[in-house]
Amino acid sequence: MPLFRRRPKLPPADRPPLERDERVLAWAAAGNGEGDGVVVATNLGLWLPGRGHRIGWHDVVKAVWSGRELTVTPGEQVAERDGYLVVAELPAERYLLLDPGDLPHQVRTRVTRSVAYTQHHAVPGGSGRVVGRRVAGSDGLTWMVHYDPGTPTDAPDVLAETDRLVATARAATTPTDL
Repeated sequence: MPLFRRRPKLPPADRPPLERDERVLAWAAAGNGEGDGVVVATNLGLWLPGRGHRIGWHDVVKAVWSGRELTVTPGEQVAERDGYLVVAELPAERYLLLDPGDLPHQVRTRVTRSVAYTQHHAVPGGSGRVVGRRVAGSDGLTWMVHYDPGTPTDAPDVLAETDRLVATARAATTPTDL
């Protein structure tokens, strides 16, 4: 008898429309209260039930595993500024995984690997997080800012301070010996 149970292959009917260079890392049958589906982790991102597109690992703001439930909080670009994106959290999505296999581990590993830099800062009238993320297929880091609720994101002094914070983060993460 083997020491581990080999997970069956993802049934073709549940396989998302993968890109040519995309491969399945882990999957699990899921329920979110609105019907069943399959959560699929690939090298490029996460496919969630009811979505016709993949969420890139760099677009997952948070992922939490409770031991039975995977909670994923995706982000959405709300503005593009000079050298960085402003990202807002979308509502968290919860999926009950009765046989999770390696899926929670893959999600945690991939989301964590995508984060190269993260720092929370005060800005005039609020605060926000500056994040440098690795994006599959792109060289270098993609810079993002997640403002905390109530922060006046379009105020001139907030924009100036955010520009300064991102520039400082970029300088701190740029190799000097190139």
